[in-house]
Amino acid sequence: MSKKYTPHKQQQSPSHGHVLSSAAVRETIESVVIAFILAFLFRAFEAEAFVIPTGSMAPTLMGLHKDLVCPRCGCPYQLSASREVEPGGAPVAAGTCPMCRYTAALPPPNAKDFSAYDFKEYQKSYSGDRILVGKLIYQFREPERWDVIVFKFPGDEKTNSDTNFIKRLIGLPNETVRIQDGNIWISRDGKEDADFHLERKPPDKLLAMLQPVFDNRYMPRIAALGWPDRWRREGNWKCDDHVAFQTDGEGENWLRYEHRVPSYEQWGDYYRNNGIVSEEVKPRLITDFEAYDTSREMGQHPAPPPNSLGQHWVGDLVLRCTVDVQGESGELIFELRKGGRDFRCRIDVSTGKATLSIGGNDMRRFRPAAATALRGPGRHEVLFGNCDNQMLLWIDGRLVEFDSATDYDENLGNVWPNDGDLQPVGVASVGAAVEIGDLCVLRDIYYIAIEGDADDQSNYDVVYPLDRDGVFFPRDLSKLRRHVEFSLEADQFFALGDNSAFSKDGRLWGQGNHYVPRELLIGKALFIYWPHSWDRIPYVHIPFPFFPNFREMGLVR
Repeated sequence: MSKKYTPHKQQQSPSHGHVLSSAAVRETIESVVIAFILAFLFRAFEAEAFVIPTGSMAPTLMGLHKDLVCPRCGCPYQLSASREVEPGGAPVAAGTCPMCRYTAALPPPNAKDFSAYDFKEYQKSYSGDRILVGKLIYQFREPERWDVIVFKFPGDEKTNSDTNFIKRLIGLPNETVRIQDGNIWISRDGKEDADFHLERKPPDKLLAMLQPVFDNRYMPRIAALGWPDRWRREGNWKCDDHVAFQTDGEGENWLRYEHRVPSYEQWGDYYRNNGIVSEEVKPRLITDFEAYDTSREMGQHPAPPPNSLGQHWVGDLVLRCTVDVQGESGELIFELRKGGRDFRCRIDVSTGKATLSIGGNDMRRFRPAAATALRGPGRHEVLFGNCDNQMLLWIDGRLVEFDSATDYDENLGNVWPNDGDLQPVGVASVGAAVEIGDLCVLRDIYYIAIEGDADDQSNYDVVYPLDRDGVFFPRDLSKLRRHVEFSLEADQFFALGDNSAFSKDGRLWGQGNHYVPRELLIGKALFIYWPHSWDRIPYVHIPFPFFPNFREMGLVR
């Protein structure tokens, strides 16, 4: 079981009423849980419990946070609350939904008048995930790239070197790490002019690290407010609920996603005009937006911080959907666009054969093929991804193996967005009677190319400047394709947080202090044994102190 984004399984958080609770009861329950897990699951090696302190690894691992459900579209999401326990910090007062971008107002503690807020009770903050760390694993094997590691902070005497950090391991000894275009590039030559290759995430790691862009289950409530549909229809599709699309299979019929998200200003205009949308919501580029980072404290302007809205174009995407094939013939096409290139998976319904292709005359020989279970009438879940310059396909949760490599050349000239990226995802029926539902667009993690001191905000340069509608394309992009490099010597490791925009990691520890020495490694994060508990039994709302949150328990990927 991995902690990953599974939109069809997400549900509203149970309500949090006032129930009996105490620190002693909590510590007792946690101690019992830890004892049983240590005794039965990790008898072979030493393990230690560790609490995630901040949101630098979100959404993989949660620090102190709030669980919210958007009052407009119903989407559940998490919001960072780490500042609440920092010196000078204040309670979280607002957060922005990842689906409809509505900024919800939270009441202050002990509020009596809720008329100006979106919630009728104070949204309590939950401590970070509690995990088990295998402390002896690296005594028996070398640390591996993409492991989630715990280590002592590699600071000097002025820094609290006893602080435990948790990050994802990116660079290994004697490598040079380059961060560019949101990806990780590695060289092992140790030369200034060394060749770098793109480092691809293993499929299971990729799935665990995906972040939501849009889940079409929330479209009915968004559309009821007057905001435009995200999936545009071409052909004879029928749709009565904004969610499931049907076609009888005649001709070629396309569904194309457009990222039409209202801005904070447009939401304000909506309410000033009594619920009337007076300005067109134009399609935008998909960026590295993360709802977790949009929290605003009491006393601040409620608008989300500019650097939390996503300042970098993300072209590495995944489409998830269910297809209910209702005939014996025809084809299905799944398409992901990036920088002017079309990356397609075409499946022949009559045979189940899947074929991959990349648009452009120079890619005519790229035709990996595979047999799949999507054959004849039936219902299937499909995931099609184009991440780290590699195309991947899952059918019903199983990774499809193709007859040739599905990775491709790193120099396709598609590192800049263009107008085609305003319709980055598509699915089509060509002569196939089918119903398409559960449409969900996800994105890969985008690593920001910055370095220096974490306190110097000028390090956070905007790589792809975007206007209010997110569609501005700079004229001289060659000056903006920034990259940074970090060299490692023997027994030195380089670590980054999954929440790249809000992570004090190896990029920002200062010049010459970007690595973790081997002697400071504590171990590998293994298992989320205790995410925050619920105060009530889900669905029935029966008070139950510290009811386990089973959904979020699982292996750390």
